[in-house]
Amino acid sequence: MKSISILIADDDAAVRSYLARFLASCGYMTMSVESGDEAIMRMKGQPTPDLVLLDVMMPGTNGLEVLAHLKKVNPAVPVIILSGVGHIKTVVEAIRLGAADYLSKPFEEEELQLTIRNALEKLELRDEVKLLRRQLAESEDQELGISSNSKMVRVREIARQVADTDVPVLITGESGVGKEVLARYIHVHSGRAEQPYVKVNCAALPHDLLESELFGYERGAFTGAVTDKPGKFELAGRGTLLLDEIGEMSPPLQAKLLHVLQDNEYSRLGGKRVVQVQARVLASTNRRLEQAVAHGEFREDLYFRLNVIAIEIPPLRERREDIPLLSSHFVTKYREKYKSPVQQLPRELMESFMRFDWPGNVRQLENTVKRYLILPDTDVMMSAESNKVQTVEPETRVHTPQPLFLKEVGAHAAEQAERELVLRTLEQTHWNRKEAARMLNISYKALRNKLKKWNLKGSVATPVFNHQVH
Repeated sequence: MKSISILIADDDAAVRSYLARFLASCGYMTMSVESGDEAIMRMKGQPTPDLVLLDVMMPGTNGLEVLAHLKKVNPAVPVIILSGVGHIKTVVEAIRLGAADYLSKPFEEEELQLTIRNALEKLELRDEVKLLRRQLAESEDQELGISSNSKMVRVREIARQVADTDVPVLITGESGVGKEVLARYIHVHSGRAEQPYVKVNCAALPHDLLESELFGYERGAFTGAVTDKPGKFELAGRGTLLLDEIGEMSPPLQAKLLHVLQDNEYSRLGGKRVVQVQARVLASTNRRLEQAVAHGEFREDLYFRLNVIAIEIPPLRERREDIPLLSSHFVTKYREKYKSPVQQLPRELMESFMRFDWPGNVRQLENTVKRYLILPDTDVMMSAESNKVQTVEPETRVHTPQPLFLKEVGAHAAEQAERELVLRTLEQTHWNRKEAARMLNISYKALRNKLKKWNLKGSVATPVFNHQVH
C-alpha cells in the first residue's frame, strides 16, 4: 500500500519538528519547509506530496497567497490550514480558496489525525467519482461511436466540436433515440466534465413545482416551505443543466427561463438575493419546436435563445445498419448484470429486429434485448404491421400471443429478474437468508419482505414466476 506523504509548511521550527515526529509515528512520510515560497517550490517538484499542512501566518508570502498558488499548481492535493486564535476571517477566506479543512492552534493529536483522515477520504472519493465519470464517458462514447450511419457520424462530429464552446445546444429527435445520451456525451467532453451534470424533466412536473425545482425557494415562500431549498440551476453550479422535454414547459415559465438565460441571474421563490447562473444549459425535445412557435405554444425568443446549435438525432428505422451493433452492445452491457447465459442473439431474432420499425427507437431495442437476456427461453416476436413486441411462452406457442407493450417490458422484466436472482442466490447459499442478503447487498429485513411477497418459504417454494405476460 502506498505510503502517504505530507508537506508541513510552518515558520515555527518547534511546530515543524513536533508535527514531523508525530506524523511519522502515525505511518506518514513527511517533508518540512519554513516559508511559503519554499512550499510553492516544493509543490512544483517531484514527487508531489499527497497532502499539505499550511500555516496561515508566515513571513514573506503568506498562507492565503501560498494556498492560491498551490491550487493553481495542483488543485487535487488537499490543503489543511493551521490557524491561530482570532483568524476566523482568514480561515473563511482559505476555505473559499479551496482549503480542505482547518485546525486552530493549539490542537489535539486525535483532532489532527481525524482531520487528515477526512481530507484523504474525500480525495479518495473524488478519485472514485472521476473513475466513474470516465467509465460513463467511455460508455457514452461507445454507444454513440458504434454507428456507421453517415447521419450519426455527423451528430458525433458536431457534438465534439460544440462540447467546449459553452453555447446552448438544442437536441431534437423522437422519444428513445438517445437525446440524453448525447447530452451526457457533450458534458463529459467539455471543460465542465468534473462538475455536476443535472437533468430536469420539464414534462414530469406541473408549472408551480417545476418552477421551484428549477429555481428553488426560501423558507416561508409558500405553505409547506419550512426550509430553504436550492434549485437545479444552483445544484448544477459550474456544470451542465439539461432541460429535458423543454417543449412541454408552460408559457409563464418559458418567460422566466428566457429572463434567466439573458441575464444569467434570478432569485429563488420568495427570496430577494440574486443567484448567479454559472451552469451551461442544454435542452432536448421530441417536439418540432418551430411548429410549436408557429402555433403560439412556444416563445419564439426562447426558441432562438436555445437554438444556437441544433442537433437532430435520426430515428433507428433510418439507420438500420446500427441495429446489430447496438444489440451486440446491449448484450455485452447487461449479460453479466442479469447473469444471462446468452452470448449473442439468435440469427432469426436479429432478422426480426432488422425488419422491425422500432417506434420506441434505441430505448425500445435496449429493453427488448434486456427482456431476452432475462428470459432467453421465451420467444420475442416482432410485428411489423402493428409495431409491437410480442412474447410467446414455449408451452403456449400454439396459442395467439399476447402483445407486450414497451412500457410494460421494463417493470415486468425487472420484477422477474429480481425474483430469479434472489432464488438463485438462496440456492447458492442453501437458503441461508443472512448470507443471501449479504450477497445481494440488501438488508435481512428487505429479503424477508421479498420472500413473503413472492410466497417463497424454505427450500421448497412456489415457482418464482411463469413466463406468461398478461
